[in-house]
Amino acid sequence: MKGLIIMALTAMTLGANAQQKMYLTIGGVTKTATLVSNSSTEALVAQLQKGYITYEAHDYGDFEKVGPLGYSFPQNNEDITTQPGDLILYLGSNLCIYYDTNSWDFTRLGKLDNMTQAEIKQWVNAGGDNVIVTLSISDPSSLSRVLTDGKESATYTVSGMLAQTGMKGIVIRNGKKQIR
Repeated sequence: MKGLIIMALTAMTLGANAQQKMYLTIGGVTKTATLVSNSSTEALVAQLQKGYITYEAHDYGDFEKVGPLGYSFPQNNEDITTQPGDLILYLGSNLCIYYDTNSWDFTRLGKLDNMTQAEIKQWVNAGGDNVIVTLSISDPSSLSRVLTDGKESATYTVSGMLAQTGMKGIVIRNGKKQIR
């Protein structure tokens, strides 16, 4: 679906140093980002443990996709010159995905892993239409691995929660994605 971005957040422990990874899926392609450790990312992950956050992001200044999250998070602002792939919390309530540089007083959330500027620009539809961004704490690629115990299968949302009867949208049943 054009303009759809699904982001998933999850905490992963890597050895003695705990690092949080963010899984981002755009148009069916999943990428990761490494999150920084601060009160902003902790609050964002805590909110996502309660459920999705969906917002609309638009291009701004030919260097970012940005949109309001619908929640306010603590700010850890510092003078930053962004680089392509930086994930920035702006004014405590907007998420920016940078595909070029900008200097300002920002809160850094993390950085996309192993993506070139050209790949990021294509991935976020830089210079194009607004996109719908959905954040969750479930790895979207794990959705097809939902297991059942042989009984009538439950139906799950894309974030791995039990789907309510009559829910519309994409669901997982018997390990397969379905559209209701």
